[in-house]
Amino acid sequence: MAERLIVGVSGASGAPLAVELLRQLRDSHPEIETHLVVSRGGALTLRLECGMELDELKVLASVFHESGAIGASIASGSFPTMGMVVVPCSMKTVAGIVSGYSDNLLLRAADVCLKERRKLVLVARESPLSTVHLRNLCEASQLGAVIVPPMLAYYNHPGTVGEMARYIVRRILSQFGLGGDGYQWEGME
Repeated sequence: MAERLIVGVSGASGAPLAVELLRQLRDSHPEIETHLVVSRGGALTLRLECGMELDELKVLASVFHESGAIGASIASGSFPTMGMVVVPCSMKTVAGIVSGYSDNLLLRAADVCLKERRKLVLVARESPLSTVHLRNLCEASQLGAVIVPPMLAYYNHPGTVGEMARYIVRRILSQFGLGGDGYQWEGME
């Protein structure tokens, strides 16, 4: 049976990270079956930031699920997965996850990961963070989610926005044991 990873895309800024994540998974980890779910806001942000339509993103995933398809396979704990990454993850999505408000498939899949104790990685994207955001992120962490804000590093001397995105995506994938080379700190001599 193939390993499965759920990729959720919500409406925060950072859609290029979702595109890069799906490309890296397709190109470097073809053995992993990706299940993509995109919120309405995620589709709008994809168009705004990447100039892509949802159909162009769908082809990067193994399986696409409509956000309203609450009965899809990824909505059940009996459907085994490695877990889920929400990239980018809006503060609205964080609030929904923390409160258990699973009114769409993205939120339901995240809820399943928490209840089944599967890895849930939230690439939280907002700045500045309000006290409400911080409280919700803390609560998500206490519930078992891993918070991976898309923070840049400079020790790798990125020269392009694409290199920065690749670095962040490798950090995200490392949470699932899929990081690869090129982002780890090697230390100073």
